Amino acid sequence: MTQKPVLVVLGGLPGSGKTTLARELARATRAVHVRIDTLEQAIVQSSLAVPDAAEAGYAAGARVALDNLRLGLPVVADCVNPVRASQEGWRGVADEAGVRIVEVHVVCSDPVEHRRRVEERVADIPGHRQPTWSDVASRSLDAWPEATVVDTAGRSPAALADEVRALVG
Repeated sequence: MTQKPVLVVLGGLPGSGKTTLARELARATRAVHVRIDTLEQAIVQSSLAVPDAAEAGYAAGARVALDNLRLGLPVVADCVNPVRASQEGWRGVADEAGVRIVEVHVVCSDPVEHRRRVEERVADIPGHRQPTWSDVASRSLDAWPEATVVDTAGRSPAALADEVRALVG
């Protein structure tokens, strides 16, 4: 990544390869990895009565990202980013931090591979319920015209990270 911090937002359906790509990208660039699923699960498991863990997770993730961007660190946000409000929220973080944002919609264009990923993956966040293929296949995402589409089907995490790094410049 460039010397100046940048916010890279990876969004897309579960099983598309976002977290694998986010981890590879964060490792390769020494960026902070902000994973919304981790924050949401911590909120769900807390003793607090939070009516919407997803909304709270995105709010917490945005603040963690902002803190790190202000320290001069690049951030990779790893989330579904399903609605315009979340997409705009990340842009607000970049504006507030005075950094560039790179928005990436991660897809897996091979439905057989995508389904296999969803059905065979093992939860790596204690207590986190993995979505079923039916959950994923029936989920819709708001349009995200600002994002560059990156297709993970049949591609290695290293090649995908290289593609996203090229977007960052």
